[in-house]
Amino acid sequence: MQVQPFKTYQARPGEVEQRWYLVDAEGKTLGRLASRIAAILRGKHKPHYTPHVDVGDFVVVINADKIRLTGRKWTRKIYWRHSGYFGGVKTETARDLLQRRPERLLELAVKGMLPNNSLGRRQFRKLKVYAGPVHPHQAQRPEKIEL
Repeated sequence: MQVQPFKTYQARPGEVEQRWYLVDAEGKTLGRLASRIAAILRGKHKPHYTPHVDVGDFVVVINADKIRLTGRKWTRKIYWRHSGYFGGVKTETARDLLQRRPERLLELAVKGMLPNNSLGRRQFRKLKVYAGPVHPHQAQRPEKIEL
């Protein structure tokens, strides 16, 4: 009698069911919320998680303008971008970024927690962030979850 070894299950892109989730960011801490969202985008909450396949779900975040930061991060956390020209570095604090583009604060935090390759870019496209309580994804019927 020969014993058959167990096979490790690996999800295939066509057989993955992707759901939509709605997250309210009001009063939530930026880093903690971003890490939970990144795990959902990657699919780590599913039993058939496969690292090299996009098995994650879509996440719609509302009220991104009411997110919290702890300590002195509002003034000491610096975001920078570069225009590509010499001396083209632009910097701004977290408070300035929240006033100018509140969605970008959460997007940058989540993007830094995803893989830095084509899979991570595909997973990042499934994140939809909105400053206010209104979003255009009612047709997908997102399921509200508390993180």
